[in-house]
Amino acid sequence: MIRRLATVALASGLALTACKKKDETAPPALAMPAKRVVGLVTDVGGRGDQSFNDSALRGLELWAAGARFEGGGYRPSSADELKASLTPELASRQPPIVPLGVAPLVVQSKAQEDYEPNLELLVEQGAELTVGVGFMLENAVEAVARRNPKAKFLLIDSPVLDASGKPICLPNVRTVVFREEEGSFLVGALAGLVSKRRVGFVGGMEIPLIKKFEAGFRAGVASTNPAAAEKLLATYTGSFDNVAAGKQVGQDLMAKGVDVVFQAAGSDGLGVIQAVKEARAEGKDVYVIGVDSDQAHLAPGAVLTSMVKRVDLAVYEAVRDLKAGTLAGGDVARGLKEDGVGLAVVRLDFPGKLEALAKLEALRQRVVSGELHVPSNAAELAAFKAQP
Repeated sequence: MIRRLATVALASGLALTACKKKDETAPPALAMPAKRVVGLVTDVGGRGDQSFNDSALRGLELWAAGARFEGGGYRPSSADELKASLTPELASRQPPIVPLGVAPLVVQSKAQEDYEPNLELLVEQGAELTVGVGFMLENAVEAVARRNPKAKFLLIDSPVLDASGKPICLPNVRTVVFREEEGSFLVGALAGLVSKRRVGFVGGMEIPLIKKFEAGFRAGVASTNPAAAEKLLATYTGSFDNVAAGKQVGQDLMAKGVDVVFQAAGSDGLGVIQAVKEARAEGKDVYVIGVDSDQAHLAPGAVLTSMVKRVDLAVYEAVRDLKAGTLAGGDVARGLKEDGVGLAVVRLDFPGKLEALAKLEALRQRVVSGELHVPSNAAELAAFKAQP
């Protein structure tokens, strides 16, 4: 099999070809920095998605390594840059988020067949911990972890699964999954309060993970605006790396009367944001809700809020535990209670904003306390909507 090319970035700014043909000689060994190396393999969305992958990179590069990737290499980040990246909740977190003195080694995958060789390459290059960003890396992480029992791995968004699809535990793999439905519930509740016409949802690939976003979002809309929930429009682009497809879907939804749209579509979501941004420039009263990272800066005045998924914190804490010698295999699940998901700052003003935010906080507390269970699939959603 011919492996595609991907770029590896070291803290020193060096680069190498990440993949090769099987019959080629191995790439020359790099002069590794004195710091402990932590590797990361992106999914096909890659660096610059302003969402899922960039959140993972923020946790490794800016927070753990104290570095910024610019122009093909790293420069030290400033204390102000770190501070600006932290929400008030994270800024007050104990122990505090501070650089951990590691060197990042990042590979961007161009296709799914890159995942396993890219993970293997990072282990070969001395990464003590290697992060696989996304559920699509599950098979690759399992295979490489079994071949390299002394190396440690972090898998985001999926447990390790056996041949029958049941979760299993490998002693050198920590897995982190999120209760995305809980954060989606809050943005859905906000959408229901803000919308004057119709609410929309855009997913990427139509898979159980993204259906969790949709189920939670629908439940949130139903909790504050049952009429809007009944006519909610949901559609899927079928990918996570097609900005043009996302823009087309966003335009189609607005043409059908949607005035608040939540996107959970990776890079495709950037297209949805662009469509809403352009519509607002034309004077239309429409909003978009971002995902994974706070995406307000992409379209100021158009992004109502974002459903933040703390992949950055999961990566940072794994690196911290590696440094402390406490990183162990096992499964971790994070929702609102664990600060795994949440709501970005609602910067835009709208009628009844203070009352809306108070309602959202009340709903959040009910979820955190366990009083309110947020549905994560169609069956649970049907039962939720049937409640008085």
